[in-house]
Amino acid sequence: MFTVALVGGLHSDARRAAVDRLLADVPGSVALHHDLATAPATGTVARTVRDATGVLSAGETPLVNDCACCALSEDLVPELARLRDSRLTRLAVVELWDSVEPKAMAEVVAAAGFRIGAVVTAVDPALLLPYLANGDDLADVGLAAAATDRRTVADTWARQLEYAPVLAVAESAGLDRGVEAGAGLDRSAEAGGDLDPRAEADADRALLDQLHPTALRIPVEGGGLAAAVFDGFDVEAAAAAQHPACALLPQDADEHGVATYVWHHHRPFHPERLYAALEGLTCAATRSRGRFYLADRPDTLLAWDAAGGALCVESHGPWLASLPDAAWEMVPPVRRAAAALDWHPEHGDRCQHLVFTSPGLDRDGLAELLGSCLLTDAEYAAGRESWKGLASAFDTLLEV
Repeated sequence: MFTVALVGGLHSDARRAAVDRLLADVPGSVALHHDLATAPATGTVARTVRDATGVLSAGETPLVNDCACCALSEDLVPELARLRDSRLTRLAVVELWDSVEPKAMAEVVAAAGFRIGAVVTAVDPALLLPYLANGDDLADVGLAAAATDRRTVADTWARQLEYAPVLAVAESAGLDRGVEAGAGLDRSAEAGGDLDPRAEADADRALLDQLHPTALRIPVEGGGLAAAVFDGFDVEAAAAAQHPACALLPQDADEHGVATYVWHHHRPFHPERLYAALEGLTCAATRSRGRFYLADRPDTLLAWDAAGGALCVESHGPWLASLPDAAWEMVPPVRRAAAALDWHPEHGDRCQHLVFTSPGLDRDGLAELLGSCLLTDAEYAAGRESWKGLASAFDTLLEV
């Protein structure tokens, strides 16, 4: 059966190593790669098709709406169809360009009717923290996929890492390349002195484990990647797993100087006090995410997504508790199940569920700051009608 595997990630050397390993280990495998680096200057995206012996073909496809990713999507499906119809290819490995996110490409491939065997993100553990702490815009480091691309290195890398159920782990010296990529992070200074290489490696792996605890981690050089890319990948299930209402967030952990702190509460946030605390909360951890709600808009589920010192807050529609019973039938079962696990007799599925992961995390400081942003006893006792009269400090952030 013709199978497609997507291999992505900003760690380009690790990604290429994973693709090379698959080509060497899987008979009848071919890799497709669209290089977007020169697209802004040339107006075209370069395509390469290769197998374990070398390049089989090369070509170009024009930009679509000044968007390199759009051109990739337009060109990828016909190329996959050609490989499938030739009946000579067993596995098509789509090597995604650096800043291309696997979710979008997986949905394109699945919508075209191809079987996806796996989505893999390649990781160099030594580069994990430098990239996750890098708040540079992709455009500033030459990795933007379109003129309108406003993503950062950190938030792009976080999504690449957390979407993929399989992580191909490659070892390298890593840190020097992280600085060259614009990470600008001196880890030894952050730790208060020189770090022992073994301790540093242990911290890297602890961070990886805590950021994506459910991922299957496979060493690139271990030979296990070839079997994993045929397991099968469900695009709809992956999308549901990323929804803030039912995402399987990391649990509390503390290992090798890296900690994950889970903060959970059912009382609503005071919008002005939370807004005033955003900078402190965003900078308190390398990575934080979750769901929350504000007293002035108690029926709206808000997503918290922060990396590299930048925070994105988005509305994801209503909480289930605010919907009429008849509307529940239109809600995916996975979300209903997630709500049932954390149902509160008064607030339903409304909750504050925020997770912070970082080396040197100050749990007590975070708990104190977050607690100070909740409604006081008196404010809470005043009731929902009173809460809705509070100043809507998040209007600008939510573009209301």
